[in-house]
Amino acid sequence: MSLSADHHRRFHRVHDHLASIYGDGWFGARAEAFARYFGTPLFLALQTAIVLVWVAVNVAGFTTFDPYPFILLNLAFSLQAAYAAPMILLAQTRQADRDKAHADADAQHREDLATAATRRQDEAATESARMLELMRQNTTLTEAVKALSERIADLTVEMHRRTCPTPPA
Repeated sequence: MSLSADHHRRFHRVHDHLASIYGDGWFGARAEAFARYFGTPLFLALQTAIVLVWVAVNVAGFTTFDPYPFILLNLAFSLQAAYAAPMILLAQTRQADRDKAHADADAQHREDLATAATRRQDEAATESARMLELMRQNTTLTEAVKALSERIADLTVEMHRRTCPTPPA
């Protein structure tokens, strides 16, 4: 059996048409990428660095665009949270859709494997019964051949006795 390169996906392909309610377009893909980025150590390090620079610049007096209590920084965090939360939920929804489609495909694959195994067991049982019948027939034929061979041997001895004179002693 020749296998194509994506033969292992044959049960998953039926779910390829599924799309998230947010779509698989540019927005959904970018939102998911941003949501994934929000959870990385790089993002946390960059955000921490920006906050430290922001606070240091304003406390040291280099500029006073956001003096203590840093209302603008607080507003920036609120804006970030307002966008991050829906994007994270979007990414989770899209991942849940993919996980469900994969779980459905895996369940179908397991069901197909179980069906194939049952079919192979039934075929093996049928073949075993057929082999037993052939062995029984072979045994019957062997017994018949043995009986006929013994009968031929008896007849040969009898014919030889009747047709050939006994040698003088």
